[in-house]
Amino acid sequence: MTTNTSNPSPIAFPAARFIKEIGRGKHGARSMTRDDAHDLYQAMLDGRVSDLELGGILLAMRIKGESVQEIAGFLDAAEASFAPLSAPPGAYAPIVIPSYNGARKMANLVPLLAMLLAREGVPVLVHGVAHDVGRVASAEVFAQLGVTAAQDHADVEEALAQGHVGFITIDALAPKLAHMLSLRRILGVRNSTHTLVKIMQPFAGPALRLVSYTHPEYLEMLAEFFTTEALHARGDAFLMRGTEGETVANANKAQQIDWLHGGLRTMLVPKQTVVQELPSLPGERDAATTAAWIARVLAGDVAVPESIAEQVAQCLLVSRTLQSRQRVSDPVE
Repeated sequence: MTTNTSNPSPIAFPAARFIKEIGRGKHGARSMTRDDAHDLYQAMLDGRVSDLELGGILLAMRIKGESVQEIAGFLDAAEASFAPLSAPPGAYAPIVIPSYNGARKMANLVPLLAMLLAREGVPVLVHGVAHDVGRVASAEVFAQLGVTAAQDHADVEEALAQGHVGFITIDALAPKLAHMLSLRRILGVRNSTHTLVKIMQPFAGPALRLVSYTHPEYLEMLAEFFTTEALHARGDAFLMRGTEGETVANANKAQQIDWLHGGLRTMLVPKQTVVQELPSLPGERDAATTAAWIARVLAGDVAVPESIAEQVAQCLLVSRTLQSRQRVSDPVE
C-alpha cells in the first residue's frame, strides 16, 4: 500500500479528559474554560475527534447545557473556521439574520423582514439551511421571490454591494459548521452548533445580529453572553423569542425585543398579548403562497404587519447608530 504523504491524516485530539468533566449529567457536570472549549470545538471542526468521542461530547453538552464561557470558546473556533465577509460602505451597519428553523404552522416571513430592510439601504445577510423536512425554509420562499442562494462568499458580497438581500446557505458560508449541523440526522437531537449559527457574526467589521431563542433557559444565558465584556466588540444584538424559532416578529403578537449593546441590555419593544388589529396574512404557509403575499406587501397592496414594521424601525435605528459609532472609532487616515 502506498502512503500519501502529501495529505497526512489530522493529528487525533484526545477528548476523554473533557468528556470526564462535562459528561457527569446536568447537575454533576463541570463547565470548561473558554480556552478549553475553543480547543475542543476547533478539534471537532477539523475532524480530529473520533466519532465515538464526538457523539459523547455532543450528547453530554445537550444534557448539561452550555455555559457562557463554553459558548464563547465554541464561537471563537466556529468563526475562525471560515473567512469573514466584507460589507459595502454606507449609512448602515450590516444586519445578520440567521434562518435555521423555517415555518411549520405560520407563514415564514423572514424574507419579508430582510427585503424591507434591504430596500432602505441596509446590507442584509440571511444565512441558513436550504431545506428542513416538514417546514418551509426561508430559502424556498426566497427562491419564489427570485432571490437565489449565493454560491460562495464573493457571490454574497456582490449581492450586498448591489443593494440586494444576500442569502447564503451554511454549506457555502461555513462548510465545517454545516457538517456539525448535519449530525442531527444521525443523533436525532440538536447540538451546540445549532446555537452557534444563530449567534455568530460572519462579518469582519461590526454588525447587528438578530438572535432568537426557543427555550426560556437560553434567554438569560444569551443575554449574559452578549453583555459580557470582550464578547460584544464586533457589534450589537437584538434578542427575542423566536417565531417558530425564526428571528422575525410574530405578526399576531409582538415579542419583547432586547437590545444588547456595550455591556448593557435595553428593552426596545415590550411583549404584547395580541396586536391591536390582526393583520391580513397568507392563507397558506407554502413557499409560493407566502412569496406572492410578500410581493403584495412590498408593492404596497397589503399593509406591513404592525409588529414587523416596528422591528424594521428598531433595526434601522440601531444599524445606523452602530455604523456612526464605528466611524467615530475608526482612526483618521
